[in-house]
Amino acid sequence: MKKNMLLGVCLLLFLDLLFFLMILQDKSREKESIHSHSIARLLLLAKEPLGQTMYVWGGGWNEEDTGAGEETRRLGLSPAWKEFAGKQDEHYDYRSTRYQIHDGLDCSGYIGWAVYNLLETRDGKEGYVVRAEDMAESLAQRKLGKFTEATEVDDWQAGDVMSMEGHVWMALGACDDGSVVLIHASPPGVSLSGTKLPDGGASMAELLAEEYMSTYYSQWTEKYPVTGCAHNYLTDSASFRWSEAVLSDEEGLRSMSGEEVLQWLFEEKDGQ
Repeated sequence: MKKNMLLGVCLLLFLDLLFFLMILQDKSREKESIHSHSIARLLLLAKEPLGQTMYVWGGGWNEEDTGAGEETRRLGLSPAWKEFAGKQDEHYDYRSTRYQIHDGLDCSGYIGWAVYNLLETRDGKEGYVVRAEDMAESLAQRKLGKFTEATEVDDWQAGDVMSMEGHVWMALGACDDGSVVLIHASPPGVSLSGTKLPDGGASMAELLAEEYMSTYYSQWTEKYPVTGCAHNYLTDSASFRWSEAVLSDEEGLRSMSGEEVLQWLFEEKDGQ
């Protein structure tokens, strides 16, 4: 009898422990899920193709050129992008690779790939690739955040998706001189860049982009020196800003300067 009672007590203790571990696992998954939907993860994803993905007109689109292709509805980097980039030299001309859609990304394909990898958990779902000038408004129409017309935009925060005629890019943060550090797919490939000053002069953002690309992607930069973006990137781009209910920002990246965001992205985060 005593032996049976002892076995019963042990069984109850084991079941209690099992139940407790299941609760901890659920909470861990919940915490992980919340963290996975964050400005921090968006920037880390946007960083992944840097220095190893060429700009290809139509890259990331489907064969019909109507929306997201295979690679931009799939989790992770396509090995074909790095393989193709490795075969190119400083004379790469995107005009000769038009519609080699599996070899690289254009600006819409790049942003669409990053958003898919941020929000989706498996391959093959509906993609996020649309025309560059429509990208910011398209994301807002999906109830993911707020759309602001170009004439009303007066600040640029980490993770903002910026649409202008013929191009879409992602802001990383502003600098003291009013310039903005950004990341985008633009010939010859996915790269950091910075907006120039209104008079066309070199800006803090441009110099920061050159510094970080040269330091962390030296082989790429030797072939493809960083070039700044015209000041009209700031005056002509509509904005999409993520809702706080969709993406958390525990790291406070939205309130950081462009330089601080780069430090977090390359120095602090890489060092963890």
